[in-house]
Amino acid sequence: MLAAVAVSSTCPGLYCGRMMVNGSVEGECGVCPRGERANMQKVCERCIESPEIYDWLYLGFMAMLPLVLHWFFIEWYSGKKSSSALLQHVTAMLECSMSAVVTLLVTEPVGMLTIRSCRVQMLSDWYTMLYNPSPDYVNTLHCTQEAVYPLYTIVLIYYAFCLILMMMLRPLLVKKMACGLGKSDRFKSIYAALYFFPILTVLQAIGGGLLYYAFPYIILVLSLVTLAVYMSASEIQSFKNLVAKKKRLIVLFSHWLLHAYGIISISRLDKLEQDLPLLALVPGPALFYIVTAKFTEPSRILLEAGNGH
Repeated sequence: MLAAVAVSSTCPGLYCGRMMVNGSVEGECGVCPRGERANMQKVCERCIESPEIYDWLYLGFMAMLPLVLHWFFIEWYSGKKSSSALLQHVTAMLECSMSAVVTLLVTEPVGMLTIRSCRVQMLSDWYTMLYNPSPDYVNTLHCTQEAVYPLYTIVLIYYAFCLILMMMLRPLLVKKMACGLGKSDRFKSIYAALYFFPILTVLQAIGGGLLYYAFPYIILVLSLVTLAVYMSASEIQSFKNLVAKKKRLIVLFSHWLLHAYGIISISRLDKLEQDLPLLALVPGPALFYIVTAKFTEPSRILLEAGNGH
């Protein structure tokens, strides 16, 4: 049966293909080499397309995850009196930026800040290992490949470079600068990274395809929730409270950038004249919170309930 498959004009399954050698199709049906995928004629074809805007936005989202987690744990463990927190924030951004540049340089075409890719067509493109065909219902034809080249592996390579650069730069910086913290506390942000990088790696390996389609909505929901939690915890109930500290404005503008990123990712800017006005909605959640905060103050509600009795 396998011999029959090999000489047939087409191959079974979604991702099995035959090699093109010197302009003619040769060889048995099987997995395409890395950087290629089977076309409609079941012939392995080199990925030469440039990523779409949505693909770059997805890569940007996956690149932001370790940076945001770095910043969160640095702020969480630095303490109010630590003078090194800002420098650690800058170092974390430098680590992730350098990792992104190096990752692009080592990805095809090597030495250029651009990549060639295969177009994502459907969710199954991310999970080709689940679609290995069995032409005779006995033998399995293994055609597992990176059909979304290089969107799957490039994120894993980026995380590896982030981890390497962090281990090279951050411990020396923290040891020299984190004088306001105890010896057991100053390295906790690094220890946290040693936990969340494996988690991010597993998340990409297992849920990369789901994240690809869901990340715009994840960004919007999480940014809205975290902004509401922050404003509630900081007891921001008026514009005066909001502008009282520079840190609050930085947090607000950061969340606005995330709101805008999510909106752009959903709209994909297919029609600029229709999509750009949606960015006017970015300040909406913060304004709504400030306007309605005084009506939902727990102490006021309890007081009115007591007066009612």
